Formats: sequence, structure tokens, C-alpha cells
Amino acid sequence: MRLRLTALYVALFGTSAGLLLGVSYWLMRRHLDRTLPAPQADAAAADLALQFALAFAGTMLLAVLAGWLLAGRALAPLRRVTDTARRVSGERLDERIGLGSGRAGYEVRRLAETVDGMLDRLEESFEAQRRFVANASHELRTPLTVIRTEADVALADAHADERRLREMGEAVIEGVDRTEALLDGLMTLARSQRGLVRREPVDLAECLRPAAALVAREAGARGVELRVASATAEVTGDRRLLERLAANLMENAVLYNRAGGFVAARTETADGVASLRIENTGPRLSAEEVARLAEPFERLGRHADGLGAGLGLSIARSVVLAHGGELALRAREDGGLIAHARLPAAAPPAPAERPARRLRPAARTSAGSRSRRPA
Repeated sequence: MRLRLTALYVALFGTSAGLLLGVSYWLMRRHLDRTLPAPQADAAAADLALQFALAFAGTMLLAVLAGWLLAGRALAPLRRVTDTARRVSGERLDERIGLGSGRAGYEVRRLAETVDGMLDRLEESFEAQRRFVANASHELRTPLTVIRTEADVALADAHADERRLREMGEAVIEGVDRTEALLDGLMTLARSQRGLVRREPVDLAECLRPAAALVAREAGARGVELRVASATAEVTGDRRLLERLAANLMENAVLYNRAGGFVAARTETADGVASLRIENTGPRLSAEEVARLAEPFERLGRHADGLGAGLGLSIARSVVLAHGGELALRAREDGGLIAHARLPAAAPPAPAERPARRLRPAARTSAGSRSRRPA
């Protein structure tokens, strides 16, 4: 690029200098022809042409040198961008270009600011990925450790009876169930973050009712009252992900509740927005705690009888974002949480145009005519 810029500078400067010297030579030749005899005019014109040629050659040499220096100065910020990009890696994401306001042109400065912004987002994504992998490893290690411990203890006891073996089997099954639930949550989270593969009309009310039925037994056992108002709320998206959204919000509302509390869930459509709102009683939460609830594996010390891996609200947020909506979490003044998922409502179907009906003219029969039947 530096060579091309230098060639461009030399071509522009050489063209300008050549035109200027050519016009000057033509004017001087006309003046010599008018003021001197022909032999002297020709000799003076030849000397002038030689001097102009030498001047043009010197000018071109200076143009090459000046063009090379100017091109290097102009490309210096781009080299800085390139060097920074080469130094950036997964372990060195803190590198930034940081061009000052007076060090480069507007376009190059905008490029540097764009690259710095991209590096900021990459650093945040890599940091979130590291936390996610560390938390996932920890969560997976816990049930596997329980399974291994139960098996080792049972095998080490030479006098283990049927009851002890049955307890070991139940502990292993519980650990396997927790591992399967965690893996299923991780797969759903990854799927929702990839974006939507298929879209179809979905009514959020049809997603809420099965989710409420699924947690009804657990809510009854905990003394939690369910209040469900499901009005039609049509959206366009992935039905399985939206069903998981409703199920996760309902499960979270029941698990992190208190005895004698309630869960109020409703769906509605207003101003082109389909919403799913779930409110539940529970422990008091600060604004900082609410802001962290949608992070993966975040439980904020809420044990919920040891159930859950802290992925429910994270999956819900990813599903809502994948559908172009937003998930708002807000703490209740009396304790508990309000989760409000807002998604773009599906456009109403255009009324089908009915084809124009053609009227057939009535058949005219002449008087006395007879109908003929095929033989």
C-alpha cells in the first residue's frame, strides 16, 4: 500500500510538473521565435529544453522521496492497528490502539475506535466464557463426585447389605438425574445463543398453561398458590424454546418462594408486544442481586432445597433475546421477583381476497322443447 500511495503521489506531482514545464517551454519558445533570428532561437530553445528536462528529472526524484515519506506518515496509524491486532490473543485481550484525536485522520481514527470497541466486546465475551466453563465444570463435578463417593463406600464395605446397596443406587440415580438436567440446560442455553433455526406461529398462552400444570404439584407441596391468566399472545419463533422459557420462569417462581406465598402469571398483547409476566413472593432481593440473577449458575445463596443449577433465568434471557425481545427482572417491595418477558407480537394475517364470483346466465328453454336423454 505504501508503494501504491507513493506511485500515486509521484504520478500526480509529475503530471502537474510536466504540464507546468510544458506550458512554460511553449510560451518561452514563442517568445524566442518572435524576438530572435531562427538559428539563435533554435539554439536557445534546445538549451531551454535540456534545462527543463533536468529540472523535471530532479523534481521527480524529489517527488519519489517526498511521496515515500508522506505515505509512511499516512500509514503509520494503520501499522499501529495491525501491530495491535497481531499482539491480541486469548490471553492478551487488554491490548488497545488508543489513537489520540490529533494523531490520524478522521477515517483512520474511526477505524481504531471501532477495533478498540470490538476488542472490548471480545474481552467481555472471553471473560464470560471463562466463568461459564469454570462454573459448568464445578457444577458437573459435584454430582460426579457424589456418584464416585457412594460407589467407593459401597464397594469398600464388605458387609454391605441390600439396604445399603439400595441407598447407594438411589444416590447414583439422583446424581445422574442432576447431571442430565444440567447438560440439558447447557444444551438449551447454547441453542438459544446460536439464534433461531426455525420460526412458526406460537401462542405464549399455550406455553404458559402446560408450564403451570407442570409445577402445580410442587407448588401445592410447598403451599404456594398459583394464579394463571392466559390471554392470547401470538409471537413468531421456536416453540420448544418458548415452552422452555415459560417452564423455567414458572419453576424459578415456585422453587424460590415461601410457604403461603403465590405465583401470579399472565400473558397478554398490547401495542404490538406480546408479554409473559410472572410475579412471585419470596426473599427480599437488592437491585445488585437482581442484576446478577440472569447470569449462568447464579443463585445468590438461595438454596431452594438444593434444586437447580442456576441456569433457569439465564436460559430465559437467552431465549427472549434470540426472539428479538427483552427480559426485565425487578424485585418486589415485599420480597420476591417480577420477571417480565416482552417479545414482538406476530403480525395479524392479511385477510384473504375472495375471488370474484361469476354468475352463470340461466339457461333459456323454448316453449315446447323437450329434454333429450342419452340412449
